[in-house]
Amino acid sequence: MIIEPRMRGFICLTAHPNGCEQNVINQINYVKSKGLIEGAKKVLVIGASTGFGLASRITAAFGSNAATIGVYFEKPPQEGKTASPGWYNTAAFEKQAHQAGLYAKSINGDAFSNEIKQQTIDLIKADLGQIDLIIYSLASPVRTNPKTGVTHRSVLKPIGQPFSNKTVDFHTGVVSDITIQPCTEEDVENTVAVMGGEDWEMWIDDLKAAGVLAPGATTVAYSYIGPALTEPVYRKGTIGRAKDHLEATAFTITEKLKDINGTAYVSVNKALVTQASSAIPVIPLYISLLYKVMKENNIHEGCIEQIQRLFQQRLYNGSTVPLDEKGRIRIDDWEMREDVQAQVATLWEQSTTEALPAIGDLAGYRSDFLNLFGFDLANVDYKADVSEMVEIPGLV
Repeated sequence: MIIEPRMRGFICLTAHPNGCEQNVINQINYVKSKGLIEGAKKVLVIGASTGFGLASRITAAFGSNAATIGVYFEKPPQEGKTASPGWYNTAAFEKQAHQAGLYAKSINGDAFSNEIKQQTIDLIKADLGQIDLIIYSLASPVRTNPKTGVTHRSVLKPIGQPFSNKTVDFHTGVVSDITIQPCTEEDVENTVAVMGGEDWEMWIDDLKAAGVLAPGATTVAYSYIGPALTEPVYRKGTIGRAKDHLEATAFTITEKLKDINGTAYVSVNKALVTQASSAIPVIPLYISLLYKVMKENNIHEGCIEQIQRLFQQRLYNGSTVPLDEKGRIRIDDWEMREDVQAQVATLWEQSTTEALPAIGDLAGYRSDFLNLFGFDLANVDYKADVSEMVEIPGLV
């Protein structure tokens, strides 16, 4: 079939298998170009199929020659209907890993469930024995707590009072004002239940109890802070409460891992185009301005550049892992530079529908968004007939 992007709001309903494969190959080539990282050798990535999770799996495998297990929840293809992009990403990654002689297997299912946790533990025991790095990179709007059976849904809302500011429709380029009504206390509790650290802690508890954590095992979860500009809807909103909980959980997990000399970290990453960030009002406009400034300063990074730098310069730098005053790894350091933020704040005031094409990088935003689904990549023939029916070689 000929596969084209079909949009509905901030979601693309189709994915291109060859485009996703090219995207993965590009990331692999980048990691290989940056040299060997003396990192973990047996790695579990929870949320491994897109974004930071996929970049983590690629960096571990092709930067450190690690054996990797990926856990994710993706939609397989059906005749005449494409799979979700994470399915094609994983198929491409595992194909490349196997060709390179690297162990790579995966489990497709609800990572919040006890069943998937147990299936993962069984696979580790059977194939790897123990693991020395666990990346936690889940991005889901819904979670059913396996202990209570209660289903929680996260929301993107400010706390306490309405928030009004500019936003952009990245499809049309129209800049408009938006007002988001404040959340309820129940909204906060639900968002923390979905996006906080509870499930991360459950994973580590189960892995440790099963004896599959190697001595000195490290686990890393990903967070975001961002500028004052987005604070009301992000860091001081419902998601911010969830991130606060996630960051606090790192200390709880580290305490639990003391007897095996293990450590939990939260890495604060840069603002990037992801399916999740595209859904947050204000953020697409901020990112388009940020991209413009960072590209002009030659410090722009995508997911793979961020994670490769995290592994090489932070986690496995041959010395102590550098942390901020709150015990977090900061790989958002270039985004949060004073000069960068000052430039973005100035451009924000100038942002209108008419001005944005000149002062922002909406084209870069759109391209990155399409890349997530395997579109708008060089060296891919989008007019060619391709099969949507792609299998994942290491799927258990």
